[in-house]
Amino acid sequence: MPDIPPEASLIEYPSAFPIKVMGARVPGFVEAIVEVARRHDPGFDAASIETRPSRGGNYLGITITVTATSREQLDDLYRALSGHPMVKVVL
Repeated sequence: MPDIPPEASLIEYPSAFPIKVMGARVPGFVEAIVEVARRHDPGFDAASIETRPSRGGNYLGITITVTATSREQLDDLYRALSGHPMVKVVL
């Protein structure tokens, strides 16, 4: 990704930044996402998680809201979530 100077960013740091994560509805999925989120945002509050099962009940959508402190932090978090074996989609 090209470097975007801070003054050109549409995100003001720090800010609450929601991220949607989807994966199979299996035991441990939510806990795995919390662990990844906390690695990138040590103050992440797991109580803020919103979950929504798919219509068929096979998948689970999770919305986590992290405190974004930089573009680099968000990029690293997206890479970690996208690369996690339990995750299908990150938005």
